[in-house]
Amino acid sequence: MNAPITSAPARKPSLLSRLVRRIILWIYRLMGWKIESPLPQHLKKYVIAGAPHTSNWDFVFFTGATHEQGILPNFMGKHTLFTWPMTRFMHDMGGIPIDRRTSANYVDQVAAEFARRDRLALVVAVEGTRRSDGKWKSGFYHIARAAGVPIVPAFADNARRILSFGEPLWPSGNYGEDLLKLAQWFRSKLPDYERFRVLEQQARDIIAGKNDV
Repeated sequence: MNAPITSAPARKPSLLSRLVRRIILWIYRLMGWKIESPLPQHLKKYVIAGAPHTSNWDFVFFTGATHEQGILPNFMGKHTLFTWPMTRFMHDMGGIPIDRRTSANYVDQVAAEFARRDRLALVVAVEGTRRSDGKWKSGFYHIARAAGVPIVPAFADNARRILSFGEPLWPSGNYGEDLLKLAQWFRSKLPDYERFRVLEQQARDIIAGKNDV
């Protein structure tokens, strides 16, 4: 395994965060998850578009998979989750606080965080909720474009317990076309999965002007 890559302050992570990470990695390995295609190792900053989001365990699987590759992933969280006594723990786990009360929207806040750091791998559950029908929220795309970073698709196959990471896609500004490329990658992994059918149709509807971005 590679040494962990992070842009966190040069201090020792809290005992609680180290313990939680060890438990997550133990569960990930115990359940027999494997990486089919790894993350691109040459990238320093990117958005990981993870799908499908079907379980609270998804966080464990993605954290374990990225840890295996020496990456400490980041995630967005409501700013109230970062108050004492959880402040240090949330930051050490890779959390990025988002304050909805400020004039800057969350896209600008995360883009600023990308600019501030040397390395950042932001994991986004692009479907939004576990109850999604397969359509994606566009926030991940706007973040990547505002930050000037690529999108790396990530697929979790719960049946085979395999995670796959795709080639990075640099946002072109044409959301529909870029979403279609991502949808086709996901469908190549699981062609008959209904959520990915819905995703591909969503992209085609956007291209045809039948759907809002």
